[in-house]
Amino acid sequence: MGDVSTAERLPKQDRSRATRQRLLEAAVACLAEHGWAGSTVSVVAERAGVSRGAAQHHFPTREDLFTAAVEYVAEERSTAIRALFPQGAADRRAVVAALVDLYTGPLFRAALHLWVAASNEDQLRPRVTELEARVGRETHRIAVDLLAADESRPGTRETVQGLLDMARGLGLANLLTDDAGRRERVVTQWAALLEQALGSPRSGAGNRPS
Repeated sequence: MGDVSTAERLPKQDRSRATRQRLLEAAVACLAEHGWAGSTVSVVAERAGVSRGAAQHHFPTREDLFTAAVEYVAEERSTAIRALFPQGAADRRAVVAALVDLYTGPLFRAALHLWVAASNEDQLRPRVTELEARVGRETHRIAVDLLAADESRPGTRETVQGLLDMARGLGLANLLTDDAGRRERVVTQWAALLEQALGSPRSGAGNRPS
């Protein structure tokens, strides 16, 4: 008998999961590179190396595919940010730099295309709005945790949100030109401002068991 391929040896559930992940990653890459108009299900399926039928089995509509893709990578990036600081609260400048990095990669570019499309697509808008609210809440929680910010202090929540809004603005500036030099100076300044605004880390932060 001939050799059985690795894909054929994988359990059906694992093959399905692997196919879904390839589709999600391909969708984000297509959206970042080609925008909404150039990112069809067929284009994504071809990039992922699967048939259009297989793609539609996992994601019946184009909207299903792209909202799921951006959410998937957002969750992956959130996990990666936490993994950078496994003990929790960390040096605030390092945290600011890591959060800013969330908004300067292909995920942010893909999300931006999705936002623009949602502003013109009635069917897409509520799904993207709900997704962004959920991702925004999670990013805010991560920021509060890693900055050891005490939200019982007046103004702390707004300060952390201001940091995330600033990071998004830096991401927009980076779309047209390499803004690394200015971004570095802004990160340093924001870290200093946070030290003043947030005060000492909240009690017990950064001392979680590993």
